[in-house]
Amino acid sequence: MRWFLMSSPILRGGNLIVTERGIRDGVRQVLLPLWSSWYFFSLYANAAQSGAGYEARWSTASEDVLDRYLLAKLRRFVEEVQNHLDTYDVATACESVRGFLDVLSNWYIRRSRDRFWDTANIATVSRDSAFDTLYTTLEVVTRVTAPLLPFTTEEIWRGLTGARSVHLTDWPDVSDLPADDALVDAMDRAREICSVASGLRKAAGLRNRLPLADLTVVTTDAAALEAFGAIVADEVNVRTVTLVDLGSATESDFGISKKLTVNARAAGPRLGKDVQIAIRGSKKGDWSVSEDGTVIAGGLALVEGEYSLETVVAEIADGTSTGSSRVTGMLPHNGFVVLDTTVTPELAAEGLARDVIRAVQQARRDAGLDISDRISLTVSGDDEVWAATVAYEKLIMLETLSVQFGSAGSAHGLSGDQGVDAVVGDNQLIRILVKKI
Repeated sequence: MRWFLMSSPILRGGNLIVTERGIRDGVRQVLLPLWSSWYFFSLYANAAQSGAGYEARWSTASEDVLDRYLLAKLRRFVEEVQNHLDTYDVATACESVRGFLDVLSNWYIRRSRDRFWDTANIATVSRDSAFDTLYTTLEVVTRVTAPLLPFTTEEIWRGLTGARSVHLTDWPDVSDLPADDALVDAMDRAREICSVASGLRKAAGLRNRLPLADLTVVTTDAAALEAFGAIVADEVNVRTVTLVDLGSATESDFGISKKLTVNARAAGPRLGKDVQIAIRGSKKGDWSVSEDGTVIAGGLALVEGEYSLETVVAEIADGTSTGSSRVTGMLPHNGFVVLDTTVTPELAAEGLARDVIRAVQQARRDAGLDISDRISLTVSGDDEVWAATVAYEKLIMLETLSVQFGSAGSAHGLSGDQGVDAVVGDNQLIRILVKKI
């Protein structure tokens, strides 16, 4: 309730309408992300090093690109909130908190989750850097947010540091945090690309765990995004990311066109009867945009407010025997992305295997297993599921910490009193049996 009031329009002189949904939004967008980030850190730090735990420390020395991005973003966050609170703009400070927690929980932790696993394929240096970076971020965030969320931050900060109270500490000094504006701007562009591409997947009805072949990104200064190609590919779940500079590609090559509409009511008083010439020109494609940005239709120059330019995006089929197709989406700033939506049998099988992994992880949680517990796993399903689990057996075992793994078709599957049911792929039923070893 305190957060709801402090982030409400009333602090800007607006009206205050108290609703249950408004209060719940504050919980969902701020309290839960902050608490979940702390819970994630404590869970994995205590389970690290085979249960011995990892003693994280305050550090900004990591060389990992995601760590560097988060710390540089953290510096900006401290500066923003400090400036807003210094001018008593509490509501805007709350918006900054909400935005940074979204970056922390929905980008950094999600993209770095594998680095916190205590497995042989994760380098110790990378794992330690991830813990130290997350510890540092949580410690700074709780100090910054303490005036706004005094009780939640107190609980988290004391759990992190073991010290007396967050409210007895100093405000963070931004000079203690690294500045890297180029990295922050480039990574934010990568996040925008992922957001648009994910929207295209959703609109096409393609599951997030179903891998796709390629995402083409056409944007200005594409070279600046090369370092983030692997991150974008993993987030969008595509095999490759192709970066194309906006200056070397035409929109028409990717099914993108512009549509001009003349506003007769606005242009009529100035153009008189000639407005019909401009309208006919816009409909027949007899229009252009000059170098100085002036729109000319039917040979007549239009002024701002007399027309509207709309971007039209078409789905592209390449005409091959595979039935390959692409969908295109515009980026918030310059450029667009093109997603290859072709699903080959190989991609479909990997998607099924990743759905099985998600179902097994849920079965582990439902069984009350610890994140470090090793298991014996049995999966039964139809022939398509069986083939996918056989093809990606090593991946399934690695991701689910399975020491023993067996799979079977539905004809030789688990009996009704063994395991739990789950749905994968296109509503395909499987049965999972998990046993702790």
